[in-house]
Amino acid sequence: MDDDRGRGWLLFAGIVLLTGGVMRFFDALWAFRYHGAVPENLQNAIFGHSLSTYGWLWLIVAIVVFLSGLAVLSQSQMAQWTGQAARWIGVIAGFIISFTAIWWMPYYPVWSLLYIGIGVLVIYALVAHGQRETA
Repeated sequence: MDDDRGRGWLLFAGIVLLTGGVMRFFDALWAFRYHGAVPENLQNAIFGHSLSTYGWLWLIVAIVVFLSGLAVLSQSQMAQWTGQAARWIGVIAGFIISFTAIWWMPYYPVWSLLYIGIGVLVIYALVAHGQRETA
């Protein structure tokens, strides 16, 4: 029974990372395909006023987050050192999920806060329950 302790948290973290990667992929598609007026407050944003720059950023984030979700879900099939690497890459991806949600805060404040909270839960799941028990 102790072997199952925390397994639900790890499943949660893996699914959220996969879902977050897919969502960021759709953000990237939106940024590449959008040809309307650029919002005024985007003119002074961190990465400039070009939405294609944001599209490339979201695409890179999507790939990293999605692959870390796959690694977390397949952690039990990996060797000890690769399982730990998957865990810490997942922690970094959880941080990326939370941090990149801040950029959407002016446009979607409630969803951004929810996304940040979910990223924090992913980090908790991987830090508190991601380590294997030694025999």
